[in-house]
Amino acid sequence: MGIYRYPKPQATEITPKEVWQNRRRFMSAGAMVAGGLAWPFASSVAHASALAALPSTPNPEFMSVEKITERVQATTYNNFYEFGMDKSDPERYAGQMKVSPWSVQVEGEVGKPGTYAIEDLLALEPMQERIYRLRCVEGWSMVIPWIGYPLSALLSKVEPTGNAKYVEFITDMQPEVMPGLKSSVIDWPYREGLRMDEAMHPLTLLTFGMYGEVLPNQNGAPVRIVVPWKYGFKSAKSIVTIRLTEKQPTSSWMQSAPREYGFYSNVNPTVPHPRWSQATERRIGEGGLFAPRRKTLMFNGYEEQVASMYSGMDLAKFY
Repeated sequence: MGIYRYPKPQATEITPKEVWQNRRRFMSAGAMVAGGLAWPFASSVAHASALAALPSTPNPEFMSVEKITERVQATTYNNFYEFGMDKSDPERYAGQMKVSPWSVQVEGEVGKPGTYAIEDLLALEPMQERIYRLRCVEGWSMVIPWIGYPLSALLSKVEPTGNAKYVEFITDMQPEVMPGLKSSVIDWPYREGLRMDEAMHPLTLLTFGMYGEVLPNQNGAPVRIVVPWKYGFKSAKSIVTIRLTEKQPTSSWMQSAPREYGFYSNVNPTVPHPRWSQATERRIGEGGLFAPRRKTLMFNGYEEQVASMYSGMDLAKFY
């Protein structure tokens, strides 16, 4: 697999060397107990002071030369509708979400179904750091250093059957601390899905951390997926169930607004959302609402790696 290519950045977009070196020292300072990994939360509070380092090894094949979005922006401006529709709601309310103990049930068309404690998932594969772009369907984007390993490592372990064509992800519900669950916009719990080849693609990351730390609650703790060539809502957060199916699952936004959200949800600047264009995007941290917008890249800049999966498909029809 070759090095992942990104558009050549401006000099001001490149992360300064000293920032990378400081972050590397911070990450390498963490340690996990040999022979057993405990989920490294000091508490369930989502703020930085409560988060532990999550050691990882940078994967040079998945590094971007673009300027990384500041951590404070990536953790205070996001979508997690279980906590509300406003961008600040997740950071405001997610600190009370219970993330320990936590387990993920893997079921459906698999030879070895089972329930995995978060400690088991952490120990399954070595942690990698990968810098991925995240593009929201609403027209904004970020560049984030994620920590995890390919989802394919877990899926291979459970031995998918010949009938496994899709993978469905279901997010946890904690009504006592998730005020957004009172909304009727979505038929809870939140559900998303991928085609099997998408789920097995090496870019698809089973994610446990970001910025050298475990995931903050508002960003999908303790485990989520990141699918960087699709719009952000496809990357399911706070996952409690992974189900392999023969039939295509109906995702939450497909059910809620089928005219606006399709199953594939690939980043495609040529296919507008029914209510706005997808041709450009606003990079969070670049001068605010009135900063010049960037051109949106096909498949969010990962066209070389993923376009072959959609060869022959009408991407305006299968949006």
